[in-house]
Amino acid sequence: MNPADEQIYPWLQEQWNHLTQQRDAGRLPHALLLSGPAGIGKAAFGTALAHLLLCHQPENGRPCGHCRSCELIASGHHPDRLFLSPEEPGKPIRVDQVRELTTVLHSTAQQGGYRIMIMEPAEAMNVAAANALLKTLEEPGQDTLLILVCHQLGQLMPTIRSRCQRIEFRMPTAQESTPWLAQKLEMDETAAGKLLAIAQGAPLAAVEMKQGDLLELRRTFMSGLADLIRDRTDAISLAQKLHKEELVHLLDWWLSLLSDLVRLQSGAQNPDLNNVDMTKMLSAVAQRADRVRIFTLVDRVQSERKSLMLRYNPNRQLLLEKLMFDWRALVR
Repeated sequence: MNPADEQIYPWLQEQWNHLTQQRDAGRLPHALLLSGPAGIGKAAFGTALAHLLLCHQPENGRPCGHCRSCELIASGHHPDRLFLSPEEPGKPIRVDQVRELTTVLHSTAQQGGYRIMIMEPAEAMNVAAANALLKTLEEPGQDTLLILVCHQLGQLMPTIRSRCQRIEFRMPTAQESTPWLAQKLEMDETAAGKLLAIAQGAPLAAVEMKQGDLLELRRTFMSGLADLIRDRTDAISLAQKLHKEELVHLLDWWLSLLSDLVRLQSGAQNPDLNNVDMTKMLSAVAQRADRVRIFTLVDRVQSERKSLMLRYNPNRQLLLEKLMFDWRALVR
């Protein structure tokens, strides 16, 4: 999480108004659970809320920007604002990380007022870490706020969920996010809409894809699967090419393709596809694939993704080979 990244996006304004009203009334809880799809700005929302609460002289529901606390936040080194994430993407949040920060949370705030911890993604905690956090949730220190950012609510322990005030965030509509994305990336709205579809509607994920290497990786992945269907490559070669890439991205794109196949086979007129750029391949596969095999593959990909989130460390090459053999078998 980038400490400098704090912004209230237009589609999050309702939740922001709700929490600032709670703040003004002195009714903020000691723990907030910000849950919803990834890539819509929940972490930035939590960071902005922390800034507002730590500011010594907020103005009209916004940080003043010039008090000592705001200066420390701008430098990225505010002692009373703590961030907790996995040490590496895809790794768990460990119990020692939680214990270290909760010890700090229970000490006196160096700038007076709140001590705030922002955790993302909260579902990355292993069982021991979640149990350690549970003690803090049950016995919070004075003027302490825990902000848990969660993308996969079902993977968070029920005992953690029940001790937080949950603020739910939805995927923004295309009408909300397309103009914003077009302006952000300086592109026309048609191109922005196509990019949003590829990012499954998540505007910040779309920005990341455009500004990073993910679009090129997705192209490589999609063209590889298309070549596999056409027998222009084989599962072992394609798995070898991709096994060092971030598996979560590959599995998410795979699930998106399979979802499109289900839509195409449903018989709906002009189905709304996530992967409009892959319509030709999808249509060809949908015409030949057995529906039961599609759903079986959906279950397998979902299972592998869940295992990744539970910190299972698979043989990446072998995992991809098996799934690619199953993908090719759809049209056998």
